[in-house]
Amino acid sequence: MLVNYLRLLLLPFSWVYAMAVVLRKKLYDWGIMRSVSFDLPIICVGNLAVGGSGKTPTTEYLVRLLDGYKVAILSRGYGRKTKGFILADHRATAETIGDEPLQYYQKFKQVTVAVCEDRVAGVRQLQNNHDVIILDDAFQHRAIKAGFNILLFEFRKLGTLQFLLPAGNLRDVFASRKRADVLLVTKSPVPLLHVAQQASINELQPNNNQPVLHAYLKYGQLQHLYKEDSLPLQSIKDFEVFLLTGIANPAPLIEELQKYTQSIKHEAFRDHYAFKTADISKLKSAFEAGTKKEKIIITTEKDSKRLRATGFEDLLVNLPVYYLPIEVELFEEDKITFDELILDYVKSNRRNR
Repeated sequence: MLVNYLRLLLLPFSWVYAMAVVLRKKLYDWGIMRSVSFDLPIICVGNLAVGGSGKTPTTEYLVRLLDGYKVAILSRGYGRKTKGFILADHRATAETIGDEPLQYYQKFKQVTVAVCEDRVAGVRQLQNNHDVIILDDAFQHRAIKAGFNILLFEFRKLGTLQFLLPAGNLRDVFASRKRADVLLVTKSPVPLLHVAQQASINELQPNNNQPVLHAYLKYGQLQHLYKEDSLPLQSIKDFEVFLLTGIANPAPLIEELQKYTQSIKHEAFRDHYAFKTADISKLKSAFEAGTKKEKIIITTEKDSKRLRATGFEDLLVNLPVYYLPIEVELFEEDKITFDELILDYVKSNRRNR
């Protein structure tokens, strides 16, 4: 009730924000503010809301799909304590490039990962040595003209009333979806009923040339934070789980864990939260005070990058601390359509090197 009351108080500011967003949108549409184009394939992965739509696993899906091409991922590097253009290397940390770019770098050794708050400057640094550039979270960055825009929508939030910032979590107006080449509905239920699929399409009201495709999350095995050790999710049946998250939307993760145990104690922090020693000490104390014999600490893959920061290993190294990787997968017919669209775009727009 208090949250809803605060949203009402903030609504006038959301209207001001909406007018600013629409004005900026029109300035680009009219050509008064100009977008820069490049002569190589540029794929943008974005959303209208602030976090939680699955941009990171979708970007990773594209990397796997484009195996064989020289791919670069360019991100702003949200949460980093640095400025300017930085290429990820063996010295990179979550503080220097951000947690998501660090995840890309450590996961895909064949891919170039870079961060730059000025996407145009970043692409100029990368364009000569790559076949395709993936822009992570750049749909609102109109200064650069991506050749292919993938716009994500979380399944469970379609059809719900959402407000623009600061009263809500939307950073762009719903009408902006018309700029996208593909509308990808993420975190869909499995199985996906036809009536639910059609409801998404009705809600998004796509253009005639805008496919609405559906994807779901696929969970991997639990990976130990410090050791070469993994566990299947089935092995934590009836465990006491101490869940630590600093992501925008932990609800799907909790639902997945609840398939195996109802004993979940969740320490939730905001997205990209920089964990402090006091937070980890509190987690350790709670774990040690746990009453069940079988217990485990679980976090997300993105959070694991910040947990590996200097100073935390001494607190956690002797504890069963695991992260749970996730992947995006599309339903069969949608996967065929999506893959063909991406591969055809890259092939048709690739430069003669």
